[in-house]
Amino acid sequence: MNYNWNWSIFLEMSPDGVHTFLETILIGVGWTLALALTAWVFSLLLGSCLGVMRTASSRLANAVGATYVEIFRNVPLLVQMFLWYFVLPELLPHAWGLAMKQMPQPWGQFLPAVLCLGFYGSARVAEQLRAGIQSLPRGQFQAGTALGLTETQVYRYIILPEAYRIVLPPLTSEFMGTIKYSSVALTIGLLELTGQTRSMAEFSFHIFEAFTAATVIYLILNGIVVLGMRLLERHVAVPGLIGAAAKNGR
Repeated sequence: MNYNWNWSIFLEMSPDGVHTFLETILIGVGWTLALALTAWVFSLLLGSCLGVMRTASSRLANAVGATYVEIFRNVPLLVQMFLWYFVLPELLPHAWGLAMKQMPQPWGQFLPAVLCLGFYGSARVAEQLRAGIQSLPRGQFQAGTALGLTETQVYRYIILPEAYRIVLPPLTSEFMGTIKYSSVALTIGLLELTGQTRSMAEFSFHIFEAFTAATVIYLILNGIVVLGMRLLERHVAVPGLIGAAAKNGR
């Protein structure tokens, strides 16, 4: 195959007449990071609550947490994205639904994408945290209650601080996954990194250059996440717990 590579295409003007193709790609990177960070924080907070519910003594909490996890974990992400974008405004009260439809771009696409990735990721975080909590010795919980702590206090001061340290590696993978899952938002019109790359490829016909750049950027972003989380894991590792060996470089 004879293909003429032209990397200078990134310096040419994009169809908007304001930015070069390189600038539009960087704008897409910004939206990717904003979407991934917002959705990951949302999923971490909600997933933590669900993880506690999945391991609490209350059978009702167990059932609610399990039902939530099974629903959001077993429905394809693309289907959920369409449900949040097209179906949710129709189910809300008329004024709310209308306000959601009339949100200016790209916020009208950004909000449903955050909700989709946040709820989808929270189900996965809940299972990761549940596994981390259940890997701890049962005696720690019993010791906490013997000291007079309530169940909530035991989770807050004893169980969760240790469980988070254990599940840092899967949480790292989840954050990396959220960055990659953000590309699904292009299906509802959000021009994040993949969306901007696709737009550049369609207008310039330099497909290989555009998607090569996107690939490199995704590798760089996730590489930074991996390095940052490894440093954090070594910093917070507790001797005797899973992952503590990483602190010593083993």
